[in-house]
Amino acid sequence: MQTNATFNIDTALPAPGPPDFSQLEKVLRREVPDRPTLFEFFLNPRLHHKLSGIPIHDGLEWLDLQVISLKAFQRAGYDYLTVQVPGFNFDTPATQHGASISQNEGAVIHDRASFDSYAWPDPEQTHLDQLEALAAHLPAGMRLIIHGPCGVLENAISLVGYQNLCLLIMDDPALAEDVFAEIGSRLNGYYRLTAAFNFVGAVISNDDWGFNTQTLFSPKQMRQYVFPWHTRIVETIHAAGKPAILHSCGYFDAVIRDVIDLMGYDARHSYEDNIKPVETAYEELHRDIAVLGGLDVDFVCRSEPQAVYDRAKAMLERSAERGAYALGTGNSVPEYVPDEGYFAMLRAALDMR
Repeated sequence: MQTNATFNIDTALPAPGPPDFSQLEKVLRREVPDRPTLFEFFLNPRLHHKLSGIPIHDGLEWLDLQVISLKAFQRAGYDYLTVQVPGFNFDTPATQHGASISQNEGAVIHDRASFDSYAWPDPEQTHLDQLEALAAHLPAGMRLIIHGPCGVLENAISLVGYQNLCLLIMDDPALAEDVFAEIGSRLNGYYRLTAAFNFVGAVISNDDWGFNTQTLFSPKQMRQYVFPWHTRIVETIHAAGKPAILHSCGYFDAVIRDVIDLMGYDARHSYEDNIKPVETAYEELHRDIAVLGGLDVDFVCRSEPQAVYDRAKAMLERSAERGAYALGTGNSVPEYVPDEGYFAMLRAALDMR
């Protein structure tokens, strides 16, 4: 990992050229872009500093941090910046951090009374003025991609607790329906407001649905409680003329046709080798839905940079004539991902431009 003071981004990565969001748009339409195209959900503060050259310190305002992230994404070769707009969150008490914690920790809704007393967020309070202020810093050709404060199922689990939610669906399905309705309708409002801007190029609906071997709830329960709200969210995003990207971790084979045929997502992101390698997923899915990212984070962490470069290049070559693919990690680039592995993946795309 390159962490010394002599680090030079210009020698670590080729120059990416000017941003051009139309290339990612082609990917999202399952077309062939004019050059290798990158996609990542988020990076990390160390990379934001290295790629932008701007120090990050306590006390920076939201806009300052986003501008640094914007410069980092541009230097890395992305044609966009992902952003969650402040002012809209499903608040829960702070929880402990550890190797393993209960998925019921921090739950605030236990019954009808606590449901009624919860301070549900108002999407109209989203700080759209800050979003517009950030857009003023966009270079020509670059766009923003909106994402949410987690999704329908993730917020339900956060508010109720996973085991508690399992029991609630069995014991009080009407209350469970109301919990999902409050979350889904408010997320839909957030996306309606934020997708409307011309400087927004696409929207990510981010909602983890599964373990390694199955969905968190049965496909039947997912179709009853979760998927109808995703269908509405995609309709809202499409009504604004924007592509809809699903970011969802975990097993997906049993519900992928729902994602494509029922919900109508344009692209899916998050792949793991121990669930399904991205090479296999691409062959199965690219005719119906764009495939984004996919180089397993564990692989990028543990492999030699040359192996990361070779696999990334092979994935770009696999999709070169068929399109519907943008290169990136399987999930995101947290702090523990070695810089050499991440930069090797980027170089595979930038060397081919």
